[in-house]
Amino acid sequence: MATTLTTTTTVYRAEPQVREPLGPARLCLTPQTALAGRLDGAWWPRSRDLATELPALVAALAEPWGRITRVTVNPTRWPVIPRTIPVTGRQTLHVGWFTEQDPDTLILLSYTVGRWDLLVVPPESEPAAAARLMAAAAIPGSVLGPRVLLANEAAIGRGMRDAQRQEAGWESEGGACMSPVGMRLDRRTLPLPGNGWR
Repeated sequence: MATTLTTTTTVYRAEPQVREPLGPARLCLTPQTALAGRLDGAWWPRSRDLATELPALVAALAEPWGRITRVTVNPTRWPVIPRTIPVTGRQTLHVGWFTEQDPDTLILLSYTVGRWDLLVVPPESEPAAAARLMAAAAIPGSVLGPRVLLANEAAIGRGMRDAQRQEAGWESEGGACMSPVGMRLDRRTLPLPGNGWR
């Protein structure tokens, strides 16, 4: 006797609630030029909570870009994706998601102006790293995408951490000069001019 296994999926849809923003949106936008690049700037949210973060972003973009009506994200980086988010006044922002979209971008759509792609700087980024990423994403005509920008920043971060470790090692050694094989160089053992020094 064959048995049939049936599975069901339940989608929970919470009522949209207006949440208090954590602060003004942290943005860096590409200046308006004739040079079209891959990105239109960068956004540095304070959390991965779209319902809390997006109202401040939409409010900040109202003047330069007009009324933002839709936003799309990749679900990889956002644990909860509400279908709609109430924003200023009676406006509602519609949120969609696509797995094909780059995980580190946010796409904004406006009825009056068009579409913009923003790099999403990870919320946990250090301020210096976030500033570098935002500046790089806002370069007019840049062909660098999110993956390249984030990989470049990761390399810069590793280089800076290595330099800090080396400096800490230098300080812990008393600032003493080390020979290539790791031994302290002493002035008394160095060859002096006229004493085999060439």
